[in-house]
Amino acid sequence: MKVLVATDKPFAKVAVDGIRAEVEGAGFELALLEKYTEKQQLLDAVVDADAIIIRSDIIDAEVIAAAKQLKIVVRAGAGYDNVDLEAATAAGVCVMNTPGQNSNAVAELVMALMIYAVRNFFDGTSGTELKGKKLGIHAYGNVGRNVARIAKGFGMEIYAYDAFCRDEDIKADNVIPTCSAKTLYQTCDIISLHIPATAETKKSINKELLSLLPKGALLVNSARKEVIDEEELFQFMEEHQDFKYVTDIMASNHDKMKEAFPKRYFSTPKKMGAQTAEANINAGIAAAKQIVDFLKNGNETFRVNK
Repeated sequence: MKVLVATDKPFAKVAVDGIRAEVEGAGFELALLEKYTEKQQLLDAVVDADAIIIRSDIIDAEVIAAAKQLKIVVRAGAGYDNVDLEAATAAGVCVMNTPGQNSNAVAELVMALMIYAVRNFFDGTSGTELKGKKLGIHAYGNVGRNVARIAKGFGMEIYAYDAFCRDEDIKADNVIPTCSAKTLYQTCDIISLHIPATAETKKSINKELLSLLPKGALLVNSARKEVIDEEELFQFMEEHQDFKYVTDIMASNHDKMKEAFPKRYFSTPKKMGAQTAEANINAGIAAAKQIVDFLKNGNETFRVNK
């Protein structure tokens, strides 16, 4: 069995060493494709791969068709919209993610973005504090729970909305559940987005929803760019001079946003949520362990396609 690590942005060496130990320790072969620059390099590399570990690399129908022996793809991270799930299912390929491995890293970045925003991007003027602010966590998964955990230390009042999470589970973390996204936005000073990009959620953060926010609100997006209706966000920011938006997913209209709202909009140069040494290592090794368990024992615990 051959396990391919295909990463145009490579894992740290310690992560690769950990992946190698898991894969070769199970009696499988490990192949590395790092810092590749053309899709053809990926297409060539997958031809004889039984399993693939990726990060933000695109595994589309063409890649899956080229990988005749492929049995499993694992995205080292929580998101998996860079994998064509329908093509994978049609080809009998299992797709997994590694939920929870990057959660603390993303949560810490969320808090950093919050502080940066409420302190006016450290421009020398007086900002505000997080203590006493009402924080709304939109989707209470692994990252949302870690944001709540850290935010408690800042003395924030924490609310959450998640259509798939029971109120009692939210209450168990001393977080206040809300009955709808609308209620969350009406209630909270700061919203932290953690919803995935699905047919239902794409462009769901729109002018209508944002208009429910109280004066001086802040939106933090560490989830996906696609969930934001960027045209309506721009219109909303034009009409509400007190609103701020910070993100680690650069907007499609980034230059326009930056020029129009230099003191109310900020984006990191690239997606930074999982960019820590610890998250890099954890997700890579978890991916390797899941592949070994799947190939040897058929364990599909973290399967995301049908």
